[in-house]
Amino acid sequence: MPSFMDRASRLRRLVHTVSSRLRWLPPTVARLTIGLVFVQTGWGKWTNIQKVVGFFTELGIPAPELQARLAATAELAGGALILIGLFTRVATLPLIVVMTVAIITAKRGDIHELSDLLGMEEYLTIVVLLWLGAYGAGPLSLDAALAKRLDRGERPGHAEA
Repeated sequence: MPSFMDRASRLRRLVHTVSSRLRWLPPTVARLTIGLVFVQTGWGKWTNIQKVVGFFTELGIPAPELQARLAATAELAGGALILIGLFTRVATLPLIVVMTVAIITAKRGDIHELSDLLGMEEYLTIVVLLWLGAYGAGPLSLDAALAKRLDRGERPGHAEA
């Protein structure tokens, strides 16, 4: 009869085998989710830019006309890049800034204790963006395809003969 340690070892190997085969799933789901959300919010801001300018004005954000356009562009362009998995690590940076500004300006009054902050959609979005920024878009992305070509010494647009 197998000992407890034998069973634990077999279970550990099984979990590692399954998780290694599914390694592509978390970054792909995170990237597609975050990318789609930001494409939608960025598009929404651009199609209603005067409402966004008005909201930014109410919040006391300096240069609301410029800031609204910057936020809309960051969300739409950054979201699209993350969605397709291209330059993902770089695309997370302006989105982290946008979410941080949203917390500081629009959500600050909702924060009374640490758990209020940690449960905010904006904060959780920052956490996912930090993860994507640190670990990348995953194997099912244009970043991964580009990295393979660069690792082989190919220049993009110049396939070797």
